[in-house]
Amino acid sequence: MSEINPVKETIRLYAKQLRTPTFSRYENVIRQLAPSDGYDQFLCQLMKQELNQRQETSQRRRIKKAGFPITKSLDEFEFSRLEHVSEAFVRELSSCDFINNRQNVVMIGNPGSGKTHLAIGLGMKACYAGFNVKFYTAVNLANELAEAIEFRRLSKLEKSLAKIDLLIIDELSYLTFNRHQSEMLFQVISDRSERASVIITTNLEFSRWTELFENEIMVAALIDRVTFRSFILNMNVQESYRLEQTISKMKQGQ
Repeated sequence: MSEINPVKETIRLYAKQLRTPTFSRYENVIRQLAPSDGYDQFLCQLMKQELNQRQETSQRRRIKKAGFPITKSLDEFEFSRLEHVSEAFVRELSSCDFINNRQNVVMIGNPGSGKTHLAIGLGMKACYAGFNVKFYTAVNLANELAEAIEFRRLSKLEKSLAKIDLLIIDELSYLTFNRHQSEMLFQVISDRSERASVIITTNLEFSRWTELFENEIMVAALIDRVTFRSFILNMNVQESYRLEQTISKMKQGQ
């Protein structure tokens, strides 16, 4: 049975009280030092280790709070399938300058073109860069807004959304929103105009958004706000990625 080292135990205690957990693993840093390294180099490496750990923890926390339905990276995306958007342009968006500039991204394309994957990939990049991100499907956002009104916590939800640097609204498609839902979604997007960024994915061209919302005047105003200072991506492809994967699996099973 090894003896308890009072000094090591004291270091662990101090590390816990100071909330610097990596300091208790100082022996790992000592092993990596060269014989000529002094105390200042030891302290520098120890602090670097703590900083890296805090950044990783913050990134994991932001990704969890974002509420992505699944984690997807841009490195996993098959850019060769895109017919109207270049990989270089997407990589430029991944720098997150559009968030700093309070600009929007609207992805319009047929089902299976990779819109959701791309939106999540950009959202993940934003989380890594230190931005607060929130992911919703359009239906879920409308429902959450309706519940917030019903239970009198709309003000709390609005304040929460106001702190989001990048709001992702996925699948603004097909399902029709009633006037009340339309007004709430319009208000959320309007409040972010020139203040914070939005990514919207949709299967419908702007001219067909009247199929989603009852009020045509509101649709015009909504499109005006969404497209102002925005990047519009034509994500239409000839073949659905999901369909290709299904066919490939069926062939493998034969």
